[in-house]
Amino acid sequence: MVRTKFLDQPPRFLFFTGKGGVGKTSLACASAITLADAGQRVLLVSTDPASNVGQVFGITIGNTIIPISTVPGLSALEIDPQAAAQVYRDRIVNPVRGVLPDTVVKGIEEQLSGACTTEIAAFDEFTALLVDSSLTADYDHIIFDTAPTGHTIRLLQLPGAWSDFLEEGKGDASCLGPLAGLEKQRAQYKAAVDALADPQRTRLVLVARAQQTTLREVARTHEELTATGLTNQYLVINGVLPQSEAMQDDLAAAIFQCEQKTLAAIPEILKPLPCDHIALKPFNLVGLTALRQLLLDELPTVGDSNTTHQAMPLPGLSGLIDDIAQDGCGLIMLMGKGGVGKTTLAAAIAADLAHRGLSVHLTTSDPAAHLSETLSGEMDNLLVDRIDPQVETERYRQRILKTKGAHLDAKGRALLEEDLRSPCTEEIAVFQAFSRMIREAGKQFVVMDTAPTGHTLLLLDATGAYHREIAKQMDSHSIANYTTPMMQLQNPKQTKILLVTLAETTPVLEAASLQNDLRRAGIEPWAWIVNNSIAATTIQSPLLCQRASNELADIEAVSAIHAKRYAVVPLLKEEPVGIEKLLALCESKRPAIIH
Repeated sequence: MVRTKFLDQPPRFLFFTGKGGVGKTSLACASAITLADAGQRVLLVSTDPASNVGQVFGITIGNTIIPISTVPGLSALEIDPQAAAQVYRDRIVNPVRGVLPDTVVKGIEEQLSGACTTEIAAFDEFTALLVDSSLTADYDHIIFDTAPTGHTIRLLQLPGAWSDFLEEGKGDASCLGPLAGLEKQRAQYKAAVDALADPQRTRLVLVARAQQTTLREVARTHEELTATGLTNQYLVINGVLPQSEAMQDDLAAAIFQCEQKTLAAIPEILKPLPCDHIALKPFNLVGLTALRQLLLDELPTVGDSNTTHQAMPLPGLSGLIDDIAQDGCGLIMLMGKGGVGKTTLAAAIAADLAHRGLSVHLTTSDPAAHLSETLSGEMDNLLVDRIDPQVETERYRQRILKTKGAHLDAKGRALLEEDLRSPCTEEIAVFQAFSRMIREAGKQFVVMDTAPTGHTLLLLDATGAYHREIAKQMDSHSIANYTTPMMQLQNPKQTKILLVTLAETTPVLEAASLQNDLRRAGIEPWAWIVNNSIAATTIQSPLLCQRASNELADIEAVSAIHAKRYAVVPLLKEEPVGIEKLLALCESKRPAIIH
């Protein structure tokens, strides 16, 4: 029987939001099926570029509403945010092609290539679904896989004519640019935002895993959405290991204890929310049979309890580090979505290099990263510090407000200030701080945990922002011989980008998308690391044995399609905290495979 708080007396609109890989799509699909099975007419809408709704149902779903023939009462629609964003760019850029210099046009295109453009374009597409419309009149419930962020909602709530602001040339900031492409009346956006904020019409389901990183992210999302007036929120902790599995072997017991400890320490701000725990399932959530079991109270049968999964002979970290160490110095950047373990892997790689007698500077810009706690000690040859994103971002904001904002009226300044609260601003500010450290990599190893996205690199390369910033501080002779940060990132002899992911479909798709962004910026990732792999361990828990088998297809996709070289790091009984455990993480001597 399905007993979930978030589906109890649901309003017309249900939005699922959360970090990549937490199970938003599966929960949205399972919820849609549950409501349709109960006799409701349901429309399932995806705006997530990494979504696999069509794959889940085994059919092709496009940008027109189609019925799901195997589920009476259920229809689906996939809004392609990338296609929507491209329409935006064409709408804005095409009129100036051949009129403005190519370099200026390229700068405008990259300014409109970021996450904010994609999200606002997607919001433009599904606005019609949130207001009274002939498209949706026949549906009792509309379920959205992925909700707009608080930043996007705030942008659309801003008073005044942002179009006039842009057309008059008062602003050219990264997130206001997309607003120039919106042609519908603001009244329609106001109606859509009002629908989101109405608890009688809309419920937001915040999806997380029993992990500190995803719970912290959900807490930030909760605060951000509450600040915009979206208060009807429910929390779902997905993929919780059942206690019955904890009796099967030591690894399962350790996972269970860690998850329960994390759930007991849930952020205070989330405790008042209605909350559901969804048990981890042994099967891939594809097809109606699997989806109908996702929300059921009873646990599925998972096979022979005497089964043992032997660790697969997969390439370990040591092969990658051997190759890195041969260069003697260089920049090592670990990139990937939150929650994949970049901080731990950065600390492990830095510790191993320092243990070999090489000079290493380990740094991070992640406010949630605790490098000192992860290392839990000091090492010869290893310097550890962090860049404070808040400090760097505020410094950058004040500089922009003092220059671009100096002659703006109150309306224009309000728009600029909102733009400077976007995620793009923090990325730019932090990378400027990173650029001051990159020069060190010519003499020693610099290991960076958390790097800017491919979009930010493209934007900065197109505008030449960093180069101009550096040029202001140098004479003509010095600048002629200077290598800009972007040039160093594009040089594989100086920089090695390591993409970190998990052996799950969504994290692999997101890492592949990031790799494509980097390649557009002229940066070729050097290797992939698949972290926390069950397939790389020996286990007896029937549920985890099945999960290990499920991982093999994703690991194969990394090795055969995405990565030139890769390593797989096993899921451990204990978190690798402390220098000794971090070094043990790197001990595998199996070489990384090169295709």
